[in-house]
Amino acid sequence: MDLHSTFPNVFRPLTIGHTQVRNRIFVPAHTTNFGENNLPSVRHLAYHQARAAGGAGLIIFEGIRVHKSSLGRQQGVNGYEREAIPKFREIAKAVQGEGAKLFGQVLHLGRHIDGNFARMAAWSASSIPWTATAPAPHPMTKDEIKVVVKAHADVAMNLLEAGLDGIELQLAHGHLLQQFLSPIANRREDDYGGSLENRLRIVLETAEAVRHAVGATQTLGIRVSADEFLAGGLTLDDMCKIVPMIANAVPLDFVNVSHSAYHGSYTISTQMADMAFSSAQFRYLTDAMSSALDGLPKKPIVMSVCRYNRIELAEEMLASGKADMIGMARAHIADPEIVNKAFDGRVDQTIPCIGCNQGCADMLAQSLAITCLANPRTGREREWPSPLGVMTKVKKPLLVIGGGPGGMQAAWMAAQRGYAVTLVDLKDELGGALNYLKKMPLRKEFLNFVEWQKRRVNETGVRLELNRIADATLLAAYADHEIIWAAGAKPEAQDMLGNAQALTLEAALTQPNTLGNRVVMVDHLGTWAVVSVAEYLADSGLEVTLVVPTGVPAWKVSVYSSFALRDRLKKKKIRIVGGYRLRHFEAGVAELEDLSLSESAQSVKADSVIAPIASTPNIAPDIGRLIVSVGDSVSARTALEAVYEGHEAALSLGLQVALPGNVATIGN
Repeated sequence: MDLHSTFPNVFRPLTIGHTQVRNRIFVPAHTTNFGENNLPSVRHLAYHQARAAGGAGLIIFEGIRVHKSSLGRQQGVNGYEREAIPKFREIAKAVQGEGAKLFGQVLHLGRHIDGNFARMAAWSASSIPWTATAPAPHPMTKDEIKVVVKAHADVAMNLLEAGLDGIELQLAHGHLLQQFLSPIANRREDDYGGSLENRLRIVLETAEAVRHAVGATQTLGIRVSADEFLAGGLTLDDMCKIVPMIANAVPLDFVNVSHSAYHGSYTISTQMADMAFSSAQFRYLTDAMSSALDGLPKKPIVMSVCRYNRIELAEEMLASGKADMIGMARAHIADPEIVNKAFDGRVDQTIPCIGCNQGCADMLAQSLAITCLANPRTGREREWPSPLGVMTKVKKPLLVIGGGPGGMQAAWMAAQRGYAVTLVDLKDELGGALNYLKKMPLRKEFLNFVEWQKRRVNETGVRLELNRIADATLLAAYADHEIIWAAGAKPEAQDMLGNAQALTLEAALTQPNTLGNRVVMVDHLGTWAVVSVAEYLADSGLEVTLVVPTGVPAWKVSVYSSFALRDRLKKKKIRIVGGYRLRHFEAGVAELEDLSLSESAQSVKADSVIAPIASTPNIAPDIGRLIVSVGDSVSARTALEAVYEGHEAALSLGLQVALPGNVATIGN
């Protein structure tokens, strides 16, 4: 077979146990929250079918619960009810019909559920909560251990009956089996605790039970955390000994190398590492695990995951010989066609995963269905089929006001639907407020998305009018156009006592040389905005004090990023003053008030104060005809909402109904 000229390793077929896959790219198991009544849904089917049609060689269905004590919430999918089998069968047929293979991951979450949904306590090795705010789990009895071991095997058989191509046993991410294996989560004094032999017992019993149930001719592998990144937990050295022990005891066809544990500390922020982590930061784990498996009589296929957001990175890792397959979860969330685009020489058309975690991980933390900032179609594949939108028979030309992410999304989408589009912006460059991120290395991947949007605007023939004010004269000149208003919002800063003035983030970034050496910042917003600038200023050598009235900086950022963020703030010596508010700034001193004791105050020396509050939307004018508003011009939020609403507005053209005042808002 001829090798692909650009990605020869990516497009080599592979045999995993008894399963033939067409290439070396797989979609790892990742929670979607698409489940309905703890069963697979039609939404699951459309989502996975799109990624199979997009060229993925293998898809591993998200963690499938093996027992009631592992449900957690109604979106979580179980495999022990017989009603699940026909639903899995339909998904398997859809995926296989597109040329991909489908594995199922079987797991028990252990202590990671709060028990409220199933109305029973979480189960674990010991009564140790996974985080400070979690309930203490129930230490499992030996009879309960036997129940869970058998449940893994039963669910594996159900999935094979449904027509899935293989089974992945979840030993990673701090879930139940890892809880038994890890000395920091297992304080038992019986046959399942203490020594490594004892802590490994339930893992081997479960793996052996699953292998015995499925037989020697079915594909079976494990997912492991090569390092828990947790003091007192399992290290890379530990796992390089343990995984070969498992593979020696139970015939394994593959080992899927991941890392981290669900624990209320830094480790959880590494699992879906955001854009602050380098793309190659975790590859050494796969290298070490692959080497540790070299001595086995039959080495399992080695899979590698985390921060492979471009096909080029997958090719590079495969070429090293340390991995046989590369997992690209978030990259497929962003673009289900990433593999086909690479095969066809259309890499530049790939919707980029920027590692922002806003549509995927942050939604998971809220128990909401995942989406994607860069691709609003994610999870809506049936509602918004591709090719995008319904072509309308009669099209008025379209005027889009505002060239930020929402406006650009609306413009190129409408142009792709056949509209003649003019995009107007006050600035001389598209990108809106995201252009400020050029100054911040740890947030720069956002600019990859901005550049992708710019290319789409150009490729779809959108006419640009930059350095143009959207005043009455301009709107009158486009009187025959439909209008999408994406004009953003006006930055605002906190008022203080006296004549003191605080800076907005935009003002501070526009003239950073005027800030002096000591800066006080106030986090009223709780998003990435303030802390990102705080990091940038600290990296620039400034002394930064971060005042947080709520007590927790960036409190809206999920645990999948926030623990690593706070670790960086500490390392950069950013002083955090929680539970205070800024009252006054004068003569180089910022006066802070203790919110718990109003008579208590604190003085902080400062050359400047940056204290942004919610921006004021630039509301669309009432001109006697319909204007559809999106993004910050509706309400100041983030790029996630702006892109979604721009996308939705473009698809809704020709379908809008005028609201009172002739102004429609998308997303409200």
